[in-house]
Amino acid sequence: MTDLSIIIVNYNVKEFLKNLLHSIKKASQNLSTEIIVVDNASDDGSIEMLREKFPEVKLIANDKNLGFGKANNIGLQLAKGKYILLINPDTLVAEDTFTKLIEFFETHPDSGMVGCKILNPDGTLQLACRRSFPGPWTSFTKVTGLSTVFPKSKLFARYNLTYLDENQTYEVDAISGSFMMMRKEVYDKVGGFDEQFFMYGEDLDLCFRIQKAGYKIYYVHTTQIIHYKGESTKRSSLDETKVFYQAMHLFVKKHLSSSFIVELILRSAIAVRSLFAFLGKKKLIIISVLIDFIVFNLCLYAAQEIYQLIKPTWKGFPEYAEWIVYSIPALLQIIIASFTGAYQKNKLSILKVLISIAISFPLLTSLTFFFKQFAFSRAAILIAYILVLLSFILWRILFKQLFHKLFISDSEKQKRTLIVGTKNNALNIASKLKHKRTELRNIVGLISSSYKDVGNKIDSFEVIGTDQNIQKVIRDYKVDEVIFSSDELSYNQMIQIISSLRKENVEFKVVGSDQDFVVGKTSVSILDDMPLFEISFNISDTKMRFIKSIFDFSLALVTLFLVYPFIFFKHRIASQTKTDFSEFILSVPSVLTGKFSFVGPKKDYDSQNIFLGKKGLTGFWYYETDDEDEIEKLDFYYAKNQNIWMDIEIISKSLNKMLNKKN
Repeated sequence: MTDLSIIIVNYNVKEFLKNLLHSIKKASQNLSTEIIVVDNASDDGSIEMLREKFPEVKLIANDKNLGFGKANNIGLQLAKGKYILLINPDTLVAEDTFTKLIEFFETHPDSGMVGCKILNPDGTLQLACRRSFPGPWTSFTKVTGLSTVFPKSKLFARYNLTYLDENQTYEVDAISGSFMMMRKEVYDKVGGFDEQFFMYGEDLDLCFRIQKAGYKIYYVHTTQIIHYKGESTKRSSLDETKVFYQAMHLFVKKHLSSSFIVELILRSAIAVRSLFAFLGKKKLIIISVLIDFIVFNLCLYAAQEIYQLIKPTWKGFPEYAEWIVYSIPALLQIIIASFTGAYQKNKLSILKVLISIAISFPLLTSLTFFFKQFAFSRAAILIAYILVLLSFILWRILFKQLFHKLFISDSEKQKRTLIVGTKNNALNIASKLKHKRTELRNIVGLISSSYKDVGNKIDSFEVIGTDQNIQKVIRDYKVDEVIFSSDELSYNQMIQIISSLRKENVEFKVVGSDQDFVVGKTSVSILDDMPLFEISFNISDTKMRFIKSIFDFSLALVTLFLVYPFIFFKHRIASQTKTDFSEFILSVPSVLTGKFSFVGPKKDYDSQNIFLGKKGLTGFWYYETDDEDEIEKLDFYYAKNQNIWMDIEIISKSLNKMLNKKN
C-alpha cells in the first residue's frame, strides 16, 4: 500500500516546483509515495519540465486556472495513499518532515489532520500555520490590527495564536493550506475542498468540517518547512486582499452567525485594506503630485515677487483671483504631466516632466486669450515657468539622491553574498555568481563545517566562518544574502540554520538541484547568463541614448563655462601636475565631440560585436575595482541597467574619490 500521496497544485512557479520535488525525493527515502501535480494552465514551461525531469510524477494538465480548491480536488480523487499531503509548490521540506508527521498520526489516533512549523524565507514563523476560526471577535481583532498590536494577548491574538509557544505541539482550529497532511479515511468521510472558495478560506472550511466530523487538528513543532509565500499569486492578476477578505466573509456566512456586524467588519476590512494597498503601491506618484503642486505655486509666488522688483508698477495677482491663480495652473500642469507619463510608481522621470512643461506653458498662455479677466502678466508666467523648470528638475534630483534606496530594484542592488559550503558545488555556485554579468554581487566568502578550513582560500574564495559562527560572520561582513547548495547540505540543516538566523534581516536562497538557478523570496535568478545577443541593454534603447546624449551635452557645456577655464589655465599654462580630477575636466571637450561619454565602459567592445556605450571618462570601473574581469562584468552591468540617475550617482562617487585622492 502507498504510504503517502502528495498533491501539488502548480501555477507558473517552475523553479520552485523543481526544488520542492528535489526535497520531496530526499524526504521520501524510506516511504512508498506517489506524487500528483495538478497544473493550472501554466505557461512558464512547468509541464515540459515535469515531463522531462520527473516522468514518475502523475501530471494533470488543466487547460485553464481552476483555482486552488478545485485543482486539489482533482488530485484528491486520484490519491491512493494511507495519508494524503496537500502542499504548495513554493515550499521546501526537511528530510524528516514526512516520517515525523506519520509517526505523530500513529501515536495520536484522534488526529485527523496535522500541520508542521512553517518558516518564511528569512527564518521567521509563518503565522498562518496555526490559526483560530474567524468568528466575530476574532475577525474584529484581526481587521483592526489589535492582534498585531497585542501579539501576546490571549484576548486579542486569537486568530494567529501568537500568544502560544511556537516550539510546542497542540491542538488548533486550523492550519495553513500550504501544508496539510490528513488521513485518507478523513478525506473519504469529509470530502475535499469546497469549490465556492477560489483561493483562501478553503483550508479553514476543510478544517472546520474535519473537526465537525469528530477529528482533531494539530500543529506539530518537531519538524519544519520553508514556504515562499505568494509566489503563484505574484504571477496572477488577482487582488489578493479582496479575495482573502471575501473568503473570510464566505466562511463566516457558511459556518458562523451571518450577522450584520460581522458582515460590516469584513466589508470594511476589504475597503480599508484595499485603500492602504493602493496608497502603498502609488506612494511615489502621490508624493510627486503633491510636491509638484506645492512647488508650482511657490514658483508662481516667487515670480510675482521677482516681477514686482523688475516692474514696480505691477501690483501682482489681484486678491479676487488668487484662489484660481494658485490652483488651476498647477492642476493643469499635473494633468498634462499625468498624460505624458511623468508620474510612475517606481520612477522619477525628468524627460517626461520637461515634455509636460513644454506643453502646459503655451497652453496656459493661450487660455488667457479666452479668459481676459485672468490675463494678468505673461512676463510673470514666463518667470514662473523658468522657475518651475529648474525646481522640478532640482527636487527630483535631490529626492533621488536622498532616497536612493527607494529606486533600486533587487536586480540593481550590489549584494554581499555568503556561500554555505566548500565543495565543488558551492565553488561552482560562487564562480557563476561572481562572473554573472547582469547582476552585481560581492562574494564575501565561504562557510565551512570545520574550523580547520577558516582562513584558507579555495579557488580564490576565502573560508571566513563555519555553520557554528555564521551569525557573527553575517554581522561582521554585513551580509545581505546567504546561498545554500541543496547538493551539499541536507534540507534539514538548511532549515535549521535559517530558523536560527531569523533576526538577522538576511535573505536565504537555495540553488536548484541542477545548479542552474537560485530560488529566493524576491526572485528566481538564472545562474548562467544568456548569450550576449539575447540580453536587453538599456544603453541600446533609443530613448535612453537620447536622454544620455542630452545629459552629456548639457553637463559638458556647463563644465566648459564654469570649471574648464580654471583647470586649463592651472595645468596647461601654470604647468602644475595633473590629478585625476584635472584629467577628467580637461577631457570634457571629447564629450562634446561625441568621442566619449561622461559615464561608460572603460574600453571598447567592438570586437565582441556588442554596443555597451561610448567609452566613459568615468564609470563603475573607476572606484569599484582594478580587476580586469570584474571591470568587464561592471561594464556589462552598467550597459544593462543604465539610466540618468545611475550616471549622476557614478559621477558623484567618482568626483568624491578624485577630490579625496587630490587632497
